[in-house]
Parts: sequence; structure tokens; C-alpha cells
Amino acid sequence: MQPDLVVSPATPDFEALAVCVPESSGLACAFMTAFPSVARGAMVLALAACASQHGMSTPTERSYGEDRDFLRRHADCIELVSSDGRARVAVVGQYQGRVMTSTARGEGGDSFGFVRYEAVASKETVPHINVYGGEDRFWLGPEGGQYAIFFAEGDPFDLEHWQTPAVIDTEPFELAVHDPTQARFTKTASLRNWSGTDFVVRIDRTVRLLAADAVAQALGVALPAGIDCVAFRTDNQLTNAGAEPWRKETGLLSIWILGMFKPSPTATVVVPFEAGDDADLGPKVNDAYFGAVPPDRLVVRDDVLFFAADGRRRSKIGIGPRRCKPRCGSYDPSRSLLTIVQFNRPAGVTDYVNSMWEQQAEPYGGDVVNSYNDGPPAPDKPPLGPFFELETSSPALALAPGQSFSHRSTTVHFQGPREALDTLARHCLGVTLDEIERALPR
Repeated sequence: MQPDLVVSPATPDFEALAVCVPESSGLACAFMTAFPSVARGAMVLALAACASQHGMSTPTERSYGEDRDFLRRHADCIELVSSDGRARVAVVGQYQGRVMTSTARGEGGDSFGFVRYEAVASKETVPHINVYGGEDRFWLGPEGGQYAIFFAEGDPFDLEHWQTPAVIDTEPFELAVHDPTQARFTKTASLRNWSGTDFVVRIDRTVRLLAADAVAQALGVALPAGIDCVAFRTDNQLTNAGAEPWRKETGLLSIWILGMFKPSPTATVVVPFEAGDDADLGPKVNDAYFGAVPPDRLVVRDDVLFFAADGRRRSKIGIGPRRCKPRCGSYDPSRSLLTIVQFNRPAGVTDYVNSMWEQQAEPYGGDVVNSYNDGPPAPDKPPLGPFFELETSSPALALAPGQSFSHRSTTVHFQGPREALDTLARHCLGVTLDEIERALPR
């Protein structure tokens, strides 16, 4: 899928326009040669107008190598690489040790993570949230409610007052260890929730590139012949570094891992869950975040759901703790790409923070697995990406001083022959590729 054209007179770096007009193109080179001293904002607008005049569409997506090189020019990007050089993962410490993108087919292969080029190239930060992208980013919850950490004490729960905490938005994590297949980051920070409770936290985050045998072991399946694979695991440890225990009565934190991926008209999120009566297990899906999702975009069966991942309509779904399984994924036939996200879920735990923007009757009745599909927030507003997300959360953490909890998330991308991908989809998600492709009307 080709990215949307995004043009702004405030774009601080010509390279941010590369998503629209590659700087290696004849058009860009000719313009820069003819007008070397033109203001960058004017250059952006002129190039966009020129591209339109010449009937140019947005270019094909960048390769992994192009994305990695772009990130290296603008951030402290490091790379994890397999012994054969095909599986690669790009990680940025200043974005909280974020996995920005990865590939299964070397430097010229597809780049799987969503990267918001203009935000990465900018030298300035913006209010509320800085959307850099990335297919595994570290966050903390809850977002909304009386124990929220995204709203200042006593503020109303609206967009004007919503602010992502700096520790998970603009503050860098310190690189402690780096070798060819892993990187470990640390961070200590203070937070205050909406009810006035203070937290001192230590974060230890390790990103590991997994070899094929480790992938097979983690998923419990032999990898079929002809499959290309990249897999990484993030181990996200949160420690109560303060002097007081964290109590339910004054608010708890959770570890929240979010992955941003490229949408496509044919991409579908697949979330298997436990079958059973709502009276025993709760509703199969929560789609109240941004309003009910229409049936042509969300199909819910007895033990699995299918959710459109096309970046065309802002919507979000969640699965509660009595329903969720420790695995979800997506399939995009246009890229022959199957993605699996797997995480550790403590047995029997049902207290998960609630992130709804409201005074909550059940502040620990939140979801464990979420998926977000980006889109215009209003008819006259552009999308943030567009992108789609696969998200997982730890339980609400009632930690004593010095106590820690680790939430581990493994992301695996498979590319290869349809028959091989079908075998993996059946095992990991419990459905065939045909079922996924036919689930939603296209």
C-alpha cells in the first residue's frame, strides 16, 4: 500500500518529504539543483505541486534498509542482525528503546513497522503525543479514569487535557547493553495519577532477535520450508522504585506494549479467544472505545474475531481477561505477510487497568488484548498514520517497594508460499488463510 501524501510548510527536513517524493528521484534532484537556497517549506510545497502537475502518485514503500538509514540520520538507531543477515530489527533508544521496524529478507526486504517520517525528521516535539511509529513501543497504563496517568490531577477527560507522560513519549531510555542480537535499556522516572498518587518506577527493557529454532519453540510449531521469518522478543520489567507499596485503592500501573503496522485494503487482524457464555466469561469483544464497529469491519464468531486493518476508519476493540488467549495476529495477502504477537499472561489473574476516558465503576475491569485501526478522527481531519495496532497489557501491578514484574511480548513476521503461511495460521490463530480473507466484505 502506498503511504498518504503529507505536506506541511513547517516540515523541518527535506527528507521528511521523501515519503511523498523520494530525494533520489529526478524531480527532487532537478528542483534542488535549480533552487539550492529555497526555503525548505517552500521546497516541500513546490515539489508537491510539481508532483501533482506531472501526475505522480505516492511512491512505493521504502525498503527496510532505506527505513533504517533514515532512522540513523535522525535518531540513535541501532540494529540487531541474524547471522545470515536476513532477519533485521531497527531499535531507537531515544524513543524509549522502541522497535521501529524489522524485515525477514535483508536490507532490500519489506519494512514491517509503521514509521511516521515527518515526526522522526522533526527537531521539535508537539503537545499530547509524538507519533514516531514503531512496531513495539513501551507504554504504561491506565490512560483514562480516576487512576489515569495521561491526565493531570483533577483534569477533565477530554482531548485538550490528554497528555502522554514524557517518560513514554519524549524522554530517552539509556542503552546499557548492545550486541548483534540484543539491546537492553533502562530508565527511572516519577509519575502522578489523576487521583494524586505518586509513583517512582524503574524500567528495564530488553529487545532480543530470535533465531528460527527459538521461534519454532516459542510457537510450538516446526517452521515450514520456504518461509522467511523475523522475530523479536521484548522483556519489559517494571519495578516499584519508591518507598510505598502500590495499592488498588489509590491506583495501580500496568505495562502496555503497542505495535504499529502498515495498513492495507486487504489486511485483517485476527484475535482468537475462549468460547463460552457471556454470563461466565464476559462479552466476546469490547468495541465501545470509539463507538460500535460496523459489522462490515468487525466479524465476531464463537472463538475468533476478524477486524479490518485498512487504516480507513478510526476504531478500537478489546478482549477481557476471561476471554483472551496469549496470542493474536494479522494477515495481509498483498504482502504475503502473516504476523503473530504472543505474550505472557499470568493464569487466573483478572485485574487489568481500565483506560476508558471516564469516571469508572470498574477501574480494574480493563482489556488484555487490543487492536486499533487508524483513520480520520473527524471528516475534515487527517489520520495520525494511517496504521493499525496490536496491543497487549500486563495485569494491574500491586508491587511492594523493590518488587518487579516482567511483561514479555514476542512479534513474529512470516513471508513465503501461501501453503506454508496457511499451516502457520492454522496452528497459531486457529483459522485458515481462506477464512481470514473471506471474513470481511472487501
